[in-house]
Amino acid sequence: MKWFRGKTGERDTGSGPRVVLKVEGMHCSSCGLLIDDEVEEVPGVRSSRTDVSKGRSTVHLTGEGAADHAELIGAVERAGYRATVIG
Repeated sequence: MKWFRGKTGERDTGSGPRVVLKVEGMHCSSCGLLIDDEVEEVPGVRSSRTDVSKGRSTVHLTGEGAADHAELIGAVERAGYRATVIG
């Protein structure tokens, strides 16, 4: 598991393009880690940080159009949760 680190092993600075997902069905921090691991496997994703208490996942992309919304939602669904894009 990446433990809230991006693919490079470095903490994300928060710069660059990002997508915010509303995620439903999470119950604990392990849920967030499962989501982050699955989302970070999507090509074009630099890092993912899921906040279970807020029910949101912030996905930082490598560049504009790097990963489309359907791919990100699909990754969350593969982890066993429901997601919608909110920002």
